[in-house]
Amino acid sequence: MFLYSLLEVSEKATNTVKWISVGAVVVLLALVALVGFFNKRKFDAKRLAFAGVAVGMSFALALIKVKPVQYGGSVTLASFAPVLLYAYVYGPLDGVIVGLIHGLLNFIESPYILTPATFILDYLLAFAGIGLMGFFGKMKRKEKSALPVVLGCVCVFSARFVSHLLSGMIFFLQDAVWVSLPNWAMGNAFTYSLIYQCVYVPLDALIATIALVALAKTGVLAKLVKQMQPKKNDQ
Repeated sequence: MFLYSLLEVSEKATNTVKWISVGAVVVLLALVALVGFFNKRKFDAKRLAFAGVAVGMSFALALIKVKPVQYGGSVTLASFAPVLLYAYVYGPLDGVIVGLIHGLLNFIESPYILTPATFILDYLLAFAGIGLMGFFGKMKRKEKSALPVVLGCVCVFSARFVSHLLSGMIFFLQDAVWVSLPNWAMGNAFTYSLIYQCVYVPLDALIATIALVALAKTGVLAKLVKQMQPKKNDQ
């Protein structure tokens, strides 16, 4: 009954949330700098610059997409890779912040809300999970090892999958079924949403993971990490 207490959001409210999201993006970018300030670091400008580059690249790559199902999620050209790299270098908190920015920009580009819960799950929690990659940036590894980024991607996209899965179940319960599936798949919300998410999330995850693995194996990832990290005398 709690799910049904979350009333459907009108088109006007969706538009309002879109503009609120624009302001939230600005605030979150400022928060990136503040995190560095409170940690007494001297590379706030560098951190903020790379945050902007990562988010900008991810947003641009997200525009290059294929929709396997109408009105559904899309498979992009490794759109998570730049923000995952940022989280890998700067840690979980910064990863969560750029993840939220990326999620909000995705919402601003194609705004739609069914309920407050689906907005939180699809655009906030699903993208905030990018911060999980930050836990693997300090992992001990051999030269050109791709294991840390692979483990990080598994965690990030697993969290994203669960968030979208729950959101899809809410859509189903709200009679907002957009894709016709076989009768056996329409029996309950979990089965419907599970199949629906499997159409695009795993492939999108695979493309982003392959991109990061390629960077790791060619040594480009190590060079990027070194370039993004502050010099010892700047810490």
